[in-house]
Amino acid sequence: MRKFFRKLLLTTIVACSITMVKGQAVKTIELNKNWKFKQADASQWRSAEVPGTVHTDLLANKVIGDPFYRTNEKEVQWIEQKDWIYETDINIDEELNAYENIDLDFEGLDTYADVFVNDSLVLSSNNMFIGHQVQVRHFLRAGENKLRVYFHSPVNKAMPIYQASKIKYPADNEQSPIKTSIFTRKAPYQYGWDWGPRFVTSGIWKSVRLHAWNKVRIVDTHVQQLYLNNNQASLEAIIDLESDLDKTVQLKVSSPDNEFETVYMNQYLTPGRQNVKVSFQIPNPKRWWPNGLGEQKLYKVMMEVFTDEAGDRTVQNVGLRTVQVVNASDSIGESFYVKVNGVPVFMKGANYIPSDSFLPRVTVDRLQKTFADVKQSNMNMLRVWGGGVYESDEFYNLADENGILIWQDFMFACTMYPSDSAFLANVKAEAEYNIKRLRKHPSLVLWCGNNEIAVAWKNWGWQKSYNYSELDSNELINGYKKVFDEILPQAVERFDSNRFYFGSSPISNWGKVEDFKRGDNHFWGVWHAEMPFEAYNTHVPRFMSEYGFQSFPDVVTINRFAKSEDFDINSAVMKAHQKSYKGNGLIKTYMDRYYKSPKDFESFLYVGQLLQAEGIKLAIEAHRRNMPYCMGSLYWQLNDCWPVASWSSIDYYGRWKALQYFVKDAFTPVLVDPQMENNKLSVYAISDLKESKPAELKLKLMDFKGNQVWSKSEIVQLEANKSKVVYSEPTAIHLQKVDKTSHLLVAELLVEGKSVSKNILYLDTLKALNLPQPVIKSEIQQTGSQFSIKLSSDVLAKNLYLLLANDQHSAFDVNYFDLLPGEVRIITFKSGLTLEQVKSNLKLITLVDSYSVSGAKTDMVKDEEQNGSFFDRMRKKLKKN
Repeated sequence: MRKFFRKLLLTTIVACSITMVKGQAVKTIELNKNWKFKQADASQWRSAEVPGTVHTDLLANKVIGDPFYRTNEKEVQWIEQKDWIYETDINIDEELNAYENIDLDFEGLDTYADVFVNDSLVLSSNNMFIGHQVQVRHFLRAGENKLRVYFHSPVNKAMPIYQASKIKYPADNEQSPIKTSIFTRKAPYQYGWDWGPRFVTSGIWKSVRLHAWNKVRIVDTHVQQLYLNNNQASLEAIIDLESDLDKTVQLKVSSPDNEFETVYMNQYLTPGRQNVKVSFQIPNPKRWWPNGLGEQKLYKVMMEVFTDEAGDRTVQNVGLRTVQVVNASDSIGESFYVKVNGVPVFMKGANYIPSDSFLPRVTVDRLQKTFADVKQSNMNMLRVWGGGVYESDEFYNLADENGILIWQDFMFACTMYPSDSAFLANVKAEAEYNIKRLRKHPSLVLWCGNNEIAVAWKNWGWQKSYNYSELDSNELINGYKKVFDEILPQAVERFDSNRFYFGSSPISNWGKVEDFKRGDNHFWGVWHAEMPFEAYNTHVPRFMSEYGFQSFPDVVTINRFAKSEDFDINSAVMKAHQKSYKGNGLIKTYMDRYYKSPKDFESFLYVGQLLQAEGIKLAIEAHRRNMPYCMGSLYWQLNDCWPVASWSSIDYYGRWKALQYFVKDAFTPVLVDPQMENNKLSVYAISDLKESKPAELKLKLMDFKGNQVWSKSEIVQLEANKSKVVYSEPTAIHLQKVDKTSHLLVAELLVEGKSVSKNILYLDTLKALNLPQPVIKSEIQQTGSQFSIKLSSDVLAKNLYLLLANDQHSAFDVNYFDLLPGEVRIITFKSGLTLEQVKSNLKLITLVDSYSVSGAKTDMVKDEEQNGSFFDRMRKKLKKN
């Protein structure tokens, strides 16, 4: 497997559209309209949406309430036990009836589905992750035709296999005592996770089409980059064709934008599937770069096949770049980093989960906002996590366009899997389908076999907790090897041979010092092991691919799924929207360490988001400070699939938590990072830029009222793609003399007179700070739907939070920030409110406002005094059960 670890990745392409060419064109007919559905054992038909799911169709027909509202999740669990039928009519008009071939194309069926055309079974599916195209010409007749899809209950369909299995699989995240998920090739998170609900869906979750064609059509394309330098790129267009011909056809590869010369080639075809290859060159190529390092140049490549009778055409995008994942032994241990166009690049990003429990609701508009947020936040990588789905074509297209590199897991997570011949054959087909679909994208960096299974088998104690015999263990590990050491790497080698593959993330555990010297790491000492945030400074791996901390969403989002009487973390509703069994207790434990007790529920939400943000900021800065030893920081997690307390930085409705604002600053291309290390002041300048340049470092020591104690300014060298200490004071005498609870140090870097990074070092813990009560002046102006607010404060306004609680779509460009005394900040934001409404409803909240001066106890604290701590209650509950 090691030969996959250091392979040079070559550019591929992005599929777009098919249009008319010489001869009779391929005709595509969308079949997403006029569907109806019903419960299989009932008689009433209702209207349906395609793409869609049973749950969303039942909701649209008012059969069920909103599954996300309050505790409604438990009221809709019956749906997974039922079979469902979907139907529509297909009209074959005179034009369509004249075609020799008609293919039925289902991009996604969820999951066990039988497809009938005029009562003839034409297709059976048992894998959510695979699309299907089937020839149906001989089943169709002129006029009206019936298309019916019968969906079997995923739970009931897998039940006989579960009951027959002698091994109990450790699918601990599945929220059911009967673990059927591992037998079904379906999105694992839909069975429940520690941030997600259980909605086991069925339905036509992607588009449906007919393709009518004569003689020949293009089935798939793939452009391989064979060679790239500054003078020329050599490429090969691989065109998969389906043919009825026994003759020579003409192939053409051209540039719609006239960026390279057209190539023609004659090719003899025989009936059936075959692929042909056409070589071409692009002179003086412009390279594709990740976000922050250059442009995302995409070349349009048109590929055509035609005869005098018929033809087909597709236009695709090509990004030219080289990518190398370097995972090799070195003097320290084992490296793990990414080189793009020969340049080692620090990966800045997050783990991405599906953006909805009901996948068809993830629209292009929602994805565009996600990638805009990611790009704006200075990220360059997302990890598509293995417990969700292989994302849509639009997702990867947007990654290409925005320069966001993609770490792609195969869809296996946190459990062992079966290894019978039928399951393995299903996995093999799934791998081929998705590798061929996704290899087209220049954003795709690597394939990873699974999430956490290897480290879990070695460290999580499954063998003991599930009482596995030696025979059971051998069967499970042999099954693991078949999937992750044989089937998946062989599929990558066959269909995407220039991309890196490794079997399981993380490579190393986090329990020992040696673990942090090799490969990628999921560090959960903070959170699961309750280690302090400061552990991020000492537990720095070669590449951090998971770490995180929870928070609740803000009050605007809470109001969308709860009532005011639910505003208590111990209420039934808040517990239903907290899927981690120890989440609320850990948030409270860490909050008590770092903050004064919040005075009420809304203050708890606010402080909880600051807690999360400060912890992850500390981690990101530690990772970047330690480059090139550490070359990646992907926190858990970017997004949510429903409104919930979770590790996300952007909630389900797209609202930025405090963490996203902090991430944006922590991932800035140039970062100034002042640190107190053993009573020594060290100021780091960290740069992702490709060129070195001079900068001005400004340091200012001041009290919370704005009185300056000491300042310094000097020219430093900002070195390209490096972390470097640019200023140090061994004794930090200025900082030692002042009251640490009422002073701060401001560090700022300026390039060509423009501020590129600013960071504040507090000299004591946040809990110990003696914060004054600020008087904040504000002036609000409106230009169309855009607003701006000019802010200033007489004293330090710590973590100033701007809130429009009655506007669900309000969005501020900066929030939760520290406003220094005498500083003027202008914040822009969007709101659907009028100017007068904004003025009367905008709240300005600071950290000192979150707790009462008298130290009055919060409802949460009172509850713990009366009923015991969260952990006490959990222990009592477990003992009782």
